[in-house]
Amino acid sequence: METVTLNNGVTMPILGFGVYQIPADTTERAVSDALAAGYRLLDTAAAYGNEEAVGRAIKNSGIPREELFVTTKLWVQDAPAEDNTRRAFETSLNKLGLDHLDLYLMHQPFGDVYGQWRAMEALNREGLAKAVGVANFYPDRLIDLIVNNEVVPAVNQIETHPFFQRADYQDLMREHGVQIQSWGGFAEGKNDLFTNPLLGEIGKEYGKSVAQVVLRWLTQRGVVAIPKSVNPGRMAENFDVFDFELTDEQMARIATLETGSSLFFDHHDPEIVAGLAKRRLDA
Repeated sequence: METVTLNNGVTMPILGFGVYQIPADTTERAVSDALAAGYRLLDTAAAYGNEEAVGRAIKNSGIPREELFVTTKLWVQDAPAEDNTRRAFETSLNKLGLDHLDLYLMHQPFGDVYGQWRAMEALNREGLAKAVGVANFYPDRLIDLIVNNEVVPAVNQIETHPFFQRADYQDLMREHGVQIQSWGGFAEGKNDLFTNPLLGEIGKEYGKSVAQVVLRWLTQRGVVAIPKSVNPGRMAENFDVFDFELTDEQMARIATLETGSSLFFDHHDPEIVAGLAKRRLDA
């Protein structure tokens, strides 16, 4: 497994397993299968409603804690944000059955971001979260957070796939020591990704699937990827992407797929902002 080193020296696998939209009653088996396939980076979130199932799979795996890299995410908190962020963290940690997290991300750039971040900085200083970062932060919000706070986010998890490649933003993050991580690496199959002729042609040259080409493209760019599947065979296939390398010419061809915009939602859309900011978790 290839790794990246975060801005505080923490080592993170470049390829992991995500559990977004996997039902809670299916998650334990999926995570167990992923761990058996070799994945050691697990990515969940309070908003996914499956942290407890992830925790059970970790416990039952018998894999030493130090070999795992576990990420979960903070949902938008009510005031006082600092107190409620710590409460939310403790709730997630208890559901996962762990004594620390490897990475804790602010899931959305909404609410009292500064209050939430101060609490996350404290969790990081206390060693309860080995690294802290953000998700879905566009460049203006990320730079604002960096210049006005003590701890620079270690990671920014954002929509990144062949149709929304984020290359310029990745360069900006690199300048500030922030690791880019992809969500939606397969674009959830939108734009007929899995039958894309360009990606398929490249895959044939290596005896690889379109999914494997996409994951190789992401990881070769230094983007941490967290593909999701509930199929053990597909999990193993997604993990098998380190035995080939795309050429500069192939990387340039994939760059032509860029559309320049999200295929899901715009965090600058007032209706999206209002909807996400108003959502509250039961726990």
